[in-house]
Amino acid sequence: MSILAFLNGAPSVSTALGHEKNNFGLIRLALALAVVLSHAFSVTTGTITDEPLTTSTGFTLGEHAVNGFFAISGFLVTMSFDRRGWRDYAIARTLRIAPGLIVAVLAVSLLLGAAMTTLPAEEYFVSPGLRRFIQSTLLSFKTNIALPGVFADNPFSFPMGTVWTLKYEVMCYAGVFLIGLVGLLRSRIAALGLVVGLALGLAGLDLLRPDAPKGMETALRLPLIFAFGGALYVWRDRARLSGSVVLALILVTWLSADTFLYKTLLFTGTAYGILWLALAPAVTRFAYEPKADLSYGTYLYGWPIQQSLHALWPSAAAGLLLAPSLAITLMVAALSWTLIEKPALGLKAKALGRRTLRTVEPAAP
Repeated sequence: MSILAFLNGAPSVSTALGHEKNNFGLIRLALALAVVLSHAFSVTTGTITDEPLTTSTGFTLGEHAVNGFFAISGFLVTMSFDRRGWRDYAIARTLRIAPGLIVAVLAVSLLLGAAMTTLPAEEYFVSPGLRRFIQSTLLSFKTNIALPGVFADNPFSFPMGTVWTLKYEVMCYAGVFLIGLVGLLRSRIAALGLVVGLALGLAGLDLLRPDAPKGMETALRLPLIFAFGGALYVWRDRARLSGSVVLALILVTWLSADTFLYKTLLFTGTAYGILWLALAPAVTRFAYEPKADLSYGTYLYGWPIQQSLHALWPSAAAGLLLAPSLAITLMVAALSWTLIEKPALGLKAKALGRRTLRTVEPAAP
């Protein structure tokens, strides 16, 4: 009874959505910058586990940041379908992801690749490897495809190391689309069942196959976090945003270390914590919304810029290249936002016949 009374004192997700302010934009940018910071280690050494955070949590800062992205995406994308319907949802998702990605792949392959390759220009542009890179990156979200003669001496040769997550993002988008079409998107039981099923699958994998390939874990991890974000939206009238719950989840996760429950608790706790930071009135009271959304461009261009700087100065330590890589990445991300992403959002608004969706909960009719 006391626990229920305590939770009832915390604002609901629906109440938080009724406020004008939120931290979604700021958190997305912080997560994108965290990915760049994380990659400063692996780009230089070629070993992901060299990052300090891996020792204490089992995951890199970049992996934690990706988890945060999927929690936010699950919440906002589920809200998008709920309020738009399937036609508007498909248009909105396509115009938000595709233009920036297409331009990034072409810029990296045709401009950066041509500048960095060891091959003669005429040989580079007719190389089958160039066509394979563009096709595989855009159609299959392949990360481990190299450009001919580019970054050959780097620990990692591939120039777009972050696009692999877009495969899971699009799969989750498709899942929301299908669930919405069959009329289960607003079902609290279906949302809870999906989260519980994925959580049990991940815990079972850690219990029965603790040495399972990383890809199997990722195939459960990212959909679980996305589904948790979506479920929090579906349960918005009842779900509460409590800082004390965040602290309790941190404690329980810490106590579960070295058990098969650790990862499941870590991922669901991360999802709840990120959405608490984004929406809880106690946190958003002094929220600042960036005028330009540089998160997507930062995420896409951070890796190729870091790869380029390491290729030019291979003996430089990770810390020395971090500041210039962040500065250049943010400048390129600003160009991407101004020239590509923002105009695409304008097309989205025109195609939908109204302004783009806001996160503020609409008033009841």
